[in-house]
Amino acid sequence: MIFEKNIFSPNQNALDTAILVLDDCNTLSFAAAVDPMRAANRRAGRTLFRWRFFTPSGEKVHLTSGLVVDAPAIANLATCGLLIIVAGFRLEEQATPRLLSSLRRLARQGTPMAAIDGGPWVLASTGLLDGHIATTHWEDLQAFSIRFPQVNVRRDRFCISDRFATSGGAAPCIDMMLYLIDKRHGSDLSRRVGGAFLYDPVPASQQSASSAPRSVRRNAHIARALSLMDATLEDPLPIPVIATRSGLSLKTLELRFQSHLGLSPKAHYLTLRLSEAHRLVTDTSLPIRDVALATGFGSPAAFSRAFRSAYGTTARALRQG
Repeated sequence: MIFEKNIFSPNQNALDTAILVLDDCNTLSFAAAVDPMRAANRRAGRTLFRWRFFTPSGEKVHLTSGLVVDAPAIANLATCGLLIIVAGFRLEEQATPRLLSSLRRLARQGTPMAAIDGGPWVLASTGLLDGHIATTHWEDLQAFSIRFPQVNVRRDRFCISDRFATSGGAAPCIDMMLYLIDKRHGSDLSRRVGGAFLYDPVPASQQSASSAPRSVRRNAHIARALSLMDATLEDPLPIPVIATRSGLSLKTLELRFQSHLGLSPKAHYLTLRLSEAHRLVTDTSLPIRDVALATGFGSPAAFSRAFRSAYGTTARALRQG
């Protein structure tokens, strides 16, 4: 097989795609990888993408919805034009030496790879992402950057670096797949495929890990403020500084946050930090003191008060429970 130097460039040949599905992957992320290719074939009236499914060991895998994928082991895959890795939970457990060896073998052949949701974690475990820019599901960005310090982690919805593409969950994956369709087959087809899902993609120039509604993201000033908040959870900025950097007066920023989000900027910022703290407490083994520091709390006491007020329990009790 002749491998393409860049799958994100014009090419009318059908792209032979292998989809590696791991246990406990999110059903929406799985569909976000597959269905844009199906829709592109249908809208184009010819085969632009071909795909086959694989699992880590050849055993059936179960998606979070209960759907089952019964497919051969990835070790049986000789070649493909693109490998897509879709993963969700239990990533350390599932990133077995056998699986990582198969991925490294394919990489040595020059295989382009895309990783979705928890997939970047698996791909990074091979060492293949070292020195590359990459992203993952926004909830896992902090843990991902700590676990893989050689990866240049970005808070973008999707990243492309050489032969590797990475994205967050389902919606960022659709953005990435529509971008792939756009670059290979033109923006008209990409728009028609997006229209098949009644989906309005976020332009690559406006990427953000924020899960704010699109109407909010389209407000450039608020989008800038949210992006600043997302990027500074560990070292929060004063609200007047956020207002200035967003191109608004403090009063206008407060009014727009109340109008669009129903919260003051300060309250929304605190909610973001506590949400990240809750995730770190429940999904990682970071010491509670480190969780506090990672979410911008200068003292354990201040963190404990804020966490209890938000969740009705202490971080330690939540983790033990």
